[in-house]
Amino acid sequence: MTIKEALDRIRRICKDKETSYTCYVLDKNRILEGMITVKTILMAKDEEMIDDLMDTQVIYTTTNEDKENVAKLLSKYDLFALPVVDNENRMVGIVTIDDAVDVIEDEATEDFEKMAAMLPSDRPYLESKVTTLFKNRIVWLIVLMISGIIVGEILGYYEAKIAAIPLLVTFVPMLNDTGGNCGNQSSTMVIRGLTTGDITTKDWLKVWWKEFRVSLLVSIVLASFNFIRIAFFTKAPEGVNVYMIAISVSGALFLTVILAKSVGGLLPILAKKLKLDPAVMAAPLITTLVDAAAIVIYFTFVSHLLF
Repeated sequence: MTIKEALDRIRRICKDKETSYTCYVLDKNRILEGMITVKTILMAKDEEMIDDLMDTQVIYTTTNEDKENVAKLLSKYDLFALPVVDNENRMVGIVTIDDAVDVIEDEATEDFEKMAAMLPSDRPYLESKVTTLFKNRIVWLIVLMISGIIVGEILGYYEAKIAAIPLLVTFVPMLNDTGGNCGNQSSTMVIRGLTTGDITTKDWLKVWWKEFRVSLLVSIVLASFNFIRIAFFTKAPEGVNVYMIAISVSGALFLTVILAKSVGGLLPILAKKLKLDPAVMAAPLITTLVDAAAIVIYFTFVSHLLF
């Protein structure tokens, strides 16, 4: 086919097509042989042949490919459209960038819901029934409630120490919240990296090493701030060394931040390795794990320095 013949064909059928940026070259059996852009056709001479100008290295997808992977291909290669072929390499259609945007939006919504400990919903929020929202949320809420009970039991184990120095319990919320926030920061970055393909499961050591170094810097700043606050601005009960309390809280915070960032960075990668959704290993689960660990670390310091 010549350029002139191609232009005549484009004029005849273009108005009924979803996109006209790219033309795909097929043989008589609809086997995909190459592609050529409309710009290339317009810039060529009428007598030139499509075979001489087309690109035979075509990026395509198959009918059984996951839609999220197709969206990643469109994004990675900055394509307006992607041809779809069957098992015999016969072209059956195209996927456009508009389709990819819809897929990315749906996947992002699903990930947000999982990170908030909810089962994904197929319907918009205002169109969802109350009973559907209830069912999507209650399972994870029960799991997290049980996790909270376990954390409470761990705290109850140190009841005698809390009774002896009630001031100790006032630092627990700060430790738990800070640890949870640090873990969530790391998990969010890693989940995004896994989603975009910037991070793979083979990069787990690189991820941990980077998060470890970040956690050292963060923990030094946070622990120093809390040591100064407690040592100089907190009134300890009579007979209790306020500096020991400051060391206990700061030391526990230092280790908790390092642990939280390590867990937050590695759990999503572990989920990906186990063929699970990394978003599941996000805020609620990481927070629960870090809460339990923070309490144990804190009262271990307290036991050695104050009792």
